[in-house]
Amino acid sequence: METTGPEPAILLTVGEDSAGVRLDRFLADRIRECSRTFLQKMIERGNVSLNGSVPKQSAEVRPGDRITVILVEDEPESLVPEPEPIPLDVVWEDADIIVINKPPGMATHPSFGHRTGTLVNALLHRAKQLSDIGGPVRPGIVHRLDLDTSGLLVVARTNRAHRELAEQFRRREVVKEYRAIVHGTPSPLSGTISAPISRSTRDRKRMRTSREGKEAESEYRTLEAGPRFSFLALRPRTGRTHQLRVHLASRGNPILCDGLYGREVEADESYLRTGRKDPASGVVLSRQALHAARLSFRHPSTGAVCGFEAPLPADMERTLAVLAMSGAAAGGRSGGQG
Repeated sequence: METTGPEPAILLTVGEDSAGVRLDRFLADRIRECSRTFLQKMIERGNVSLNGSVPKQSAEVRPGDRITVILVEDEPESLVPEPEPIPLDVVWEDADIIVINKPPGMATHPSFGHRTGTLVNALLHRAKQLSDIGGPVRPGIVHRLDLDTSGLLVVARTNRAHRELAEQFRRREVVKEYRAIVHGTPSPLSGTISAPISRSTRDRKRMRTSREGKEAESEYRTLEAGPRFSFLALRPRTGRTHQLRVHLASRGNPILCDGLYGREVEADESYLRTGRKDPASGVVLSRQALHAARLSFRHPSTGAVCGFEAPLPADMERTLAVLAMSGAAAGGRSGGQG
């Protein structure tokens, strides 16, 4: 999906047949793709919680125990970020979380293609404390947005908050709602796209719908339909890489200016109005028209439901104006608990 979701989190419940087994052995028996040594490292880092608390490797599990494991591979030291004085649009901030309205063009965390200028670089300059469960390259990062997708992200300041939020993502309790401008008009106007997603075997940067893929579901609702483009509200039920982009493209409604799955990399006024490009008319949009507009979850400390909204960014507003769409139900900013 457009958001890749949280770090790979696994929820386990201990059965009667595992009573008295050491925690590290229990995990090694259940998570076969990871070595016992790697899982012990996850326990030492605090990436494993037992009934909401951080346990020791030698802890013995009991029937009914609930275990959350957040798997994070080590990354090269060359990617470890330095603080950078980059301005951030902070929607909400307290001792446990920071909610950010990420601009398009900003990577969430460092990678080989984006070593500086990321959200993490900016967070390290702003925040005195961030969760370290994600490792030194991704401090505080519970979930992500693609480089050219704008909108809301929640960042964890403490490990406890990180674990609690990861569990909510895993249980699909976090509600994320997006706005997108797409080609054509979906048929029907509202519905659910259910199509498993896997990585392309031809291009590792791309994802695809595939019977062999992981379960993926996306709800969509047409807010406005025009002769050539439509404005949609989207809710992913799962968190697969590029999920919304792949699902919409698979239905013949790719997101406008999605260079990976769509038909163009930028749109000028002439193209938006007539379908014919004219560079003299001026570029209106040069990134995928996808925005994370709404985000809600339970606060990791208080349990109160927190709901946040971020208005459409200027480039998507201009695009809707050229298309003579009102952008109704796009959402304005609000934030807080309760």
